[in-house]
Amino acid sequence: MPVTKQEYKKMAEKASPPSPSVKNYILAFVVGGLICCAGQFLYWIFHSKMGMDIEKARAWVAVSLIAAAALLTLLNIYPKIAKHAGAGTLVPITGFANAIASSAVEAKSEGYIFGVGAKIFTIAGPVLVYGFLASVVYGLFLWAFK
Repeated sequence: MPVTKQEYKKMAEKASPPSPSVKNYILAFVVGGLICCAGQFLYWIFHSKMGMDIEKARAWVAVSLIAAAALLTLLNIYPKIAKHAGAGTLVPITGFANAIASSAVEAKSEGYIFGVGAKIFTIAGPVLVYGFLASVVYGLFLWAFK
């Protein structure tokens, strides 16, 4: 007996637990904020305490956050944080590092060439393509209207 759309919707709502939206928003905000605070703290250390100029300090902050996210992904800690924090772990630099590192970890069993090398950008590849495309469109827009 086929199920109508309304019946299916009722069955799905009955089977799905309610989503604690407010709790999820708060956790995402707090964890995302903590990641950003960690970046600001690193910047303070590199710039103020180690005497680096602004550009060098910013570069080292980026490298440090990427390395930390990749290491936490390899140790299976970042996914556990993401399970509870949700979108808060998608702060662009750490979320992107996690996407690349998790693809590499999953593909490692297939070997370094055909596994890691071929599939490392499975998740991050479309982000790169659309990012590059957007930058070209933006550049052409600026060129045309300047």
